[in-house]
Amino acid sequence: MAGSTFGERLKMTTFGESHGEAVGVIVEGVTPGVEIDEAYVQVQMDRRRPGQSSVTTPRKEYDKIRIVSGIFEGKTTGTPLCILLNNTDMRPSAYDDIKNLYRPGHADFTYDQKYGFRDYRGSGRASGRETAGRVAAGAVARKLLERRGVSIVAYTKEIDGIRCETFDPDAIERNPVRACDPVAAERMVERVEQLAAEGNSSGGIVECRVSGVLPGLGEPVFDKLDAELAKAMLSIGAIKGIEFGAGFAAATMRGSEHNDEMDANGFVTNHAGGIVGGISTGADIIFRVAVKPTSSISLPQRTVDANGEEREIRTIGRHDPCICPRVVPVIEAMACMVIEDHYKRQAALLDG
Repeated sequence: MAGSTFGERLKMTTFGESHGEAVGVIVEGVTPGVEIDEAYVQVQMDRRRPGQSSVTTPRKEYDKIRIVSGIFEGKTTGTPLCILLNNTDMRPSAYDDIKNLYRPGHADFTYDQKYGFRDYRGSGRASGRETAGRVAAGAVARKLLERRGVSIVAYTKEIDGIRCETFDPDAIERNPVRACDPVAAERMVERVEQLAAEGNSSGGIVECRVSGVLPGLGEPVFDKLDAELAKAMLSIGAIKGIEFGAGFAAATMRGSEHNDEMDANGFVTNHAGGIVGGISTGADIIFRVAVKPTSSISLPQRTVDANGEEREIRTIGRHDPCICPRVVPVIEAMACMVIEDHYKRQAALLDG
């Protein structure tokens, strides 16, 4: 299978299936001599792991990582870094009754059409479980970015039409939906719990802010920084759209409103979201992604089986009623990978 590697100067290759023995990632291009340990990476893994609250899947994966190469005496060696996570709560038998049915919203039909065969155990490579490796790699990239003074934070902006009206960065990790507005968070939790009880799911919007990036990152014409971030985000299975800065609202603005004027202190506004011409401006990079409703719901739906016969299906199992809370660290991880990769590209350009 092609397509499991991401990045140019800083590369990651994820491996493993949802109900296989393990998942993990190989990271290449890591700066040598950087102090990092498993505990640092584990912090990010704990934010993504299942079973955190009433608004996440009850699957019990503790996601304890094991760094099996690329670290010596607590420092990166510069050689490929491999991080492994054993799956401990696999239940492939839970899919026996529906293994020949195409679940609406899932990649069952498309994988069959592409490969003529698929891993039906919880979607295999198409499962959200694959993102565990991304978060591990992103933690490594985050460590490298900390040395550059770059910080990246994502948070839930909206769930099922309930939107955050304030921004309190301290509130994000204090509520189970990782919303930036504690008042809206309470309403979101109630709504998600209600939908879960009904056997349904919801989508939402996650926003990400990247601060401290130097101006000049990005590789025109086809590797623009926003284009690379867009590819990174849309490679996450749950993401169906992305916008930067003013985003789609720009379509209703005039040039006199959207253009970011400058004074002696820099940009007065940031409608561009920190990227102009595909190159970072030095202002905060701000983007939002649309997160689809979880495909696995227990309400009856129409589908067909592998023979094309019409059937009814209910997806009974351990699924997130809303993906937003657990996709937040995945979005941060992918942003970390892109930004660090472009720092390395820029350094290579300047070194000639």
